[in-house]
Amino acid sequence: MTQRPGTDLAPVHVWLKPVARDQRSAAHALLLDLAATLLTDGAPVLRHDAAGGPHVDPLAVSLSHSERLVAVVAGLAGPVGIDLEDRYRRPVTALARRWFTPAELAWMRVQPEELEAFLHLWTAKEAVGKALGTGLRSGGLRRPMPLLTAPAPAGARRGEPLVGGLIASAPHLVLVHLPVAADAVVAVVVPVGTPAIEVCEHHGAALRSTAVSRTSFPVVVRGN
Repeated sequence: MTQRPGTDLAPVHVWLKPVARDQRSAAHALLLDLAATLLTDGAPVLRHDAAGGPHVDPLAVSLSHSERLVAVVAGLAGPVGIDLEDRYRRPVTALARRWFTPAELAWMRVQPEELEAFLHLWTAKEAVGKALGTGLRSGGLRRPMPLLTAPAPAGARRGEPLVGGLIASAPHLVLVHLPVAADAVVAVVVPVGTPAIEVCEHHGAALRSTAVSRTSFPVVVRGN
């Protein structure tokens, strides 16, 4: 299967779509729809490895879903991972104390919104695990995450600076948190040197491209 003519596959592509039910099937369908825009020579085929990870050759892909939203990512530059969490009030202190590193707990304590900080760390760990193909096994929840800057508060406008940085235990990967219209925290992990992340949010049958800001490291996020 080859690149669709005229399609730039240097960027990593992220699609998001609201859902009300059957989230897993919706995520699979959205991933295949995204892959079909990038590849030719027949319909893309989704398969899963023994650990349940998705594959659509020759793309690197990942997916995530919550009760209200599905998100998928695809690219050819190397391994990718994505994770999302809906924003809603829940207790997180005990979970953070059980799994997060001392540095992460100290960072959480000085953030203005504990839940927002927790969701940024949790989605980051999930996304990195997916990109590495290990999930949260082998101490994935204790893997240190970059703590370069405070997370943007809920409702932050698209176009504001992105939160993220290099993964110390996997220096070939970089973490980005995407400011999106959906009321969710979305973490994406891409190879270092990825030139751009193209983000598209679907609303029902409509497709709306979302332009977000330039990062402080060699990844540019833009609308398509």
